[in-house]
Amino acid sequence: MSGKLKGKVAVVTGGSSGIGLSIAKRFAEEGARVAITGRNQATIDKAIKEIGPNGLGIQGDVSRLDDLVGVYKIVGEELGKVDALIVNAGVYILGPLAEFTEEQFDKVSDINFKGAFFSVQKALPVLKDGASVVLLSSTANGKGFPNHAAYSATKAAIRSLARSFSVELLDRKIRVNTLSPGPVDTPVFSTLTNNEGEAKAMMEAMGNFTPLKRVASSEEIAAAALYLVSEETAFMLGAELLLDGGLREL
Repeated sequence: MSGKLKGKVAVVTGGSSGIGLSIAKRFAEEGARVAITGRNQATIDKAIKEIGPNGLGIQGDVSRLDDLVGVYKIVGEELGKVDALIVNAGVYILGPLAEFTEEQFDKVSDINFKGAFFSVQKALPVLKDGASVVLLSSTANGKGFPNHAAYSATKAAIRSLARSFSVELLDRKIRVNTLSPGPVDTPVFSTLTNNEGEAKAMMEAMGNFTPLKRVASSEEIAAAALYLVSEETAFMLGAELLLDGGLREL
């Protein structure tokens, strides 16, 4: 690895699995000390074994403000000021408009939108001036898909937050950008299906829906996150980096 993040401190919310874990692993490989958050301690512990000695696991729910305050208190005490914040924690809850429940709506909103907003707000005391913040959105933020209404709305809100946060944090030279993947090979498909065969079939179907006829690997998304927090994107602010296999544009 290039050591692009040597001596840096990073926080990845929802970093115990999927895209978040791949980002945390890549950042640690590049020399950063990385704190990850998650709701399940056993999953966090397993992830830290993969990340290695540069990893720090902190249990916390991004939809609970007290948890976020506690997370950043630990980060500040253990790692110091933060150079890169990856706001990745989220849930993928699908359902038709006519059947979507209030409970489903509240969960996807509280974690994806409220969680993203306050993950940045509560991090402000520990963020360095000149830090980089990356908000994980989705290609669904700009395209209509069946059964995605609530999910897509939360991801569109995240895209909007990147613009607004960028303006508010200009005086501290904190860059806020959005990373918007299309379908990615992560455990999320298992949460939407009944067995491994169905999960594989769903993933293949979503991959075939893209012009490239495949889903992305979580490592590809991690490479994009590294790019966004590096000096190579020092002139990038309030923008969106789209990695969706051409799904939205072609």
